[in-house]
Amino acid sequence: MKIKLLPKFILSLGIIGVLLTIAISLFSYRSSRSYLEDLYAQRVMTNSNSIADMLSVQDVEKILAEGGDQTEEYPEMVALFNKLKKDGDVTYLSLVVPDEDSVHFYIDAMVEEMGDDPANQIAYGSDILYTDAANPNDPADMEKYITIWNQYQQNKGVDRPLVTDNSYGYNYTGISVILDGEGKAIAEIQYILDMKDVRNYLNSFLINMFLISFCIIAVTMAAYIVFVRKTITTPISKLADFTQEITKSGKFEDQRITMKTGDEIEALSDSFNFMMEELENYIANLSKVTAEKERIGTELDIARNIQASMLPCIFPAFPDRKEFDIYATMTPAKEVGGDFYDFFMVDETHLAIVMADVSGKGVPAALFMVIGKTLIKDHTTPGRDLGEVFSTVNNLLCEANSEGLFITAFEGVLDLVTGEFCFVNAGHEMPFICKAGGSFEAYKIRPGFVLAGFEDMNYKAGCMTLDVGDMIFQYTDGVTEATNAENQLYGMERLEQVLNRVKDKVPSEILPEVKKDIDIFVGETPQFDDITMLCVEYKAKMERACL
Repeated sequence: MKIKLLPKFILSLGIIGVLLTIAISLFSYRSSRSYLEDLYAQRVMTNSNSIADMLSVQDVEKILAEGGDQTEEYPEMVALFNKLKKDGDVTYLSLVVPDEDSVHFYIDAMVEEMGDDPANQIAYGSDILYTDAANPNDPADMEKYITIWNQYQQNKGVDRPLVTDNSYGYNYTGISVILDGEGKAIAEIQYILDMKDVRNYLNSFLINMFLISFCIIAVTMAAYIVFVRKTITTPISKLADFTQEITKSGKFEDQRITMKTGDEIEALSDSFNFMMEELENYIANLSKVTAEKERIGTELDIARNIQASMLPCIFPAFPDRKEFDIYATMTPAKEVGGDFYDFFMVDETHLAIVMADVSGKGVPAALFMVIGKTLIKDHTTPGRDLGEVFSTVNNLLCEANSEGLFITAFEGVLDLVTGEFCFVNAGHEMPFICKAGGSFEAYKIRPGFVLAGFEDMNYKAGCMTLDVGDMIFQYTDGVTEATNAENQLYGMERLEQVLNRVKDKVPSEILPEVKKDIDIFVGETPQFDDITMLCVEYKAKMERACL
């Protein structure tokens, strides 16, 4: 039995409608859930680690000692925790020390404006058993507390938030340890967010998506069936009847059919003329598209040249200075890149170097690069603390960051008289240092947070002393994360090996050798990230009389 076209449309649309309703609802739910869980997990761990890094180990040790709540540091740290809890809308924020079966509380943040009940605040020195905190009906919940203790014994926190559902609520818990000077954990930060509202929102979202999707698809199907009947099935039936009449009569001369549907069915009646017209239009449009691509390519070439001219690119950079030798290169992955380097004289006796990487690629990253480079250079002035420089630049970048970009950056200032090298690191790669007569080794620096990530971040500068003959090599992650056809990373180990093979060369010879080694490793694999490097050698101390 033959079934007409319209019933087939209705049946197929009904099946598609049900499948679309289920698929759209589940996909939207899973996407929203994944996004929100990752977002809150990142927030918990980032903020927890930042708080642990910002605390003074000496102050924490005083508070943990007997009578620590009577020290002058205790009320100051309590006030800090309360402020962080309020500003970050944190459910629970505590300074604790775990042991095998319980956790000792030393600071439990309490902000009444957030609805916290002072009666529920955990007092200084309180000892909470894991069995009292864990869900008695969920043995896995108890294991999470044991995990915290095991990690603490290894002087570690957790990599991702622990999800707990107990008497304290449905929470994401971030654990970050505080290490003493010997790298031993002495306490930890408990950063807890209540996820009950998020879970309720997702459940409600799923139900609403089912209802909304079903209603929209049902109405759309009804309207589409009417539309299909009027614009497709009726004209096709007319065309089928016309062809059957021609077949029965056997008369083909002067047979014409006029169909004014305004779509492909009408085009079917005069397909040849329509095809020729479209072909001519296609050729004309292709010429326009080609010309437009050439224009865009020309403009990108100009942009690349402008960007290259903004970076120091004339070497030797300071031919009249005998105290140092410096060289730098940048190879963008696209027409324009987001990496940048810079070096300049802060005054007659101080040389500044900058290495940075903007998140993202292409034109937006390049424009943000220009802003970051200009701000860092403008705010690096004689005698100014580099941590203060990055704190100021960070706030300025946050003010005009509608695209959500961020910058990892490293800046150092070398005193040409004394050899003192002060530096600040905002989430950037650690540099390699080669002492005179020695080998290149990675200089481990605890990185601060990236620039343009959050406002009011505090950055701390560090210092070291360079001797004559010492060299510093700095780079972006495009070097160590260069990938070959086997999806292997170039890595820190290969970089250290090639640096030590060419350590006796001058900076202008070292960087081409490193780039050559990267190219050999990568082979024909396309470059996916900017590759930027800088090397400076401290060649001679400057006389103080030279002003």
